[in-house]
Amino acid sequence: MQITKFTDLGLRVLMYLSHEVDGSVVTIQEIAQQFNVPKNHLVKVVTRLNKLNWISTTRGRTGGLKLGANANQLKLGNILKELENKTTLINCNEPPCALTGRCNLKEILDHGLNNFYEEMNKYTLKSIVDKKTQLAVIELHQRYAIG
Repeated sequence: MQITKFTDLGLRVLMYLSHEVDGSVVTIQEIAQQFNVPKNHLVKVVTRLNKLNWISTTRGRTGGLKLGANANQLKLGNILKELENKTTLINCNEPPCALTGRCNLKEILDHGLNNFYEEMNKYTLKSIVDKKTQLAVIELHQRYAIG
């Protein structure tokens, strides 16, 4: 399974926000610059993450983004499932398949996908940003502050 650019960026945003610098907020412009991504695409991702209550946003001149959930509670499988919005790998109805109702493929693939999400739920956002990743995120924040 390959994740979409939307999900990839969503994960990067969560990872970046996992390190809070002196209670300050992070701007969309900052993240766009740090990851070299279009701001308009980032806005869509941030909107989705905010609706899921995984980040909090504040509008205005002093506004920005913060992680809205505990990094230990955000499970990777749930993040992937929500952002990918994929509960099945194939659709036997589009285009209509001559084997529909007489084939095991969809059931087996769905089982595999569910197992994938369950396996990924063994990890949290905190797991992702531990050790070397955490140091890299801190470095990005410092580079932007100097920048």
